[in-house]
Amino acid sequence: MIDKPISLDARIVDAIKAIENSLRRLAVVVDADDCLIGTITDGDIRRHILSGGGLDASIERVMNSFPISAREEDPNEYIRDLMRLNNVLAIPLINRHGKYQSLIHLTDLESSDGERQKIVNFCFAVIMAGGEGTRLRPLTMRTPKPMVEVGGVPLLERQIKGLIKVGISRVYISVNYLSHIIEEYFGNGDRFGIEICYLNEEKKLGTAGALTLLPELPENPILVMNGDILTTSDLESFYQYHCLNDAKLTIAAIDYRVDIPYGVINVNGAYATGLVEKPSERFLCNAGIYVISPKILRELQKNTFCNMTDLIELCLSRKLPIAVFPVHEYWNDIGTPEDLEKARTHFFNTEVIK
Repeated sequence: MIDKPISLDARIVDAIKAIENSLRRLAVVVDADDCLIGTITDGDIRRHILSGGGLDASIERVMNSFPISAREEDPNEYIRDLMRLNNVLAIPLINRHGKYQSLIHLTDLESSDGERQKIVNFCFAVIMAGGEGTRLRPLTMRTPKPMVEVGGVPLLERQIKGLIKVGISRVYISVNYLSHIIEEYFGNGDRFGIEICYLNEEKKLGTAGALTLLPELPENPILVMNGDILTTSDLESFYQYHCLNDAKLTIAAIDYRVDIPYGVINVNGAYATGLVEKPSERFLCNAGIYVISPKILRELQKNTFCNMTDLIELCLSRKLPIAVFPVHEYWNDIGTPEDLEKARTHFFNTEVIK
């Protein structure tokens, strides 16, 4: 069984492994008799991280103790309606004794015309691949940073293959530095099974300004990501998170912790008020991946330099809803030779992305 359940004594990190190993994006919790007692979704874990929780905590902190389920003999139409009614994408199936049998996802249920329903509805994706990668020189003197290889595969190719897996059919690549190398390698995308178009920055417009070069205003949210990011983060969950929170902009964020190797003194004026021995500071940091709704694109001025941080500040000033999507999966910003070496070691050892 691919969707192997976990026991109540498991930790959240164990639930993450179960979700990542599953094709259904849901972890099932059972008792000693294999009876269903709870479920954990990807969203449950991300909300836990947002609230400051750690991954070593018990799954009881995030588990839904009253899970929605169906009997294994229930008809597909009933199960599909149950999912829609409760706004869920997957549910466990149990037998008449309440014992867990399997997980079923909405995409497992065929529509009346025999076609699988599309869960991720990004209009298209945009990859920002125009940077010079100065911190990776001399490696990037003749090679664009997004074309640096990890495990024999260019970073950009790994990203595009990840987009294809979630059903994205068109990607725009924003290019500037050594753009001809990228365009010659990928062409129109036919050999990769995706439509590839290029946004040529005659002058540098920044990570958000390049979006003004798009030839169309999308009808649905788009995915935007930096061309030097390697991640196994679930883009399906990313899209659903954006929609469920009614956000206009959603920022993927990594949970970054800084361990202070000294005792920290709290003071009030000249006097100490407390001492914390070797504390750990936690920050949610921008991961360089975004979901952007069409309304946000209208805020941009053509041919004007604008970084994504500028766009975020603009949205905040106008009180537009911005959601934060914690990334608990593998993530690496290939910014330095050390980062590149870590990524190469990771993919050599695990072969997470193929």
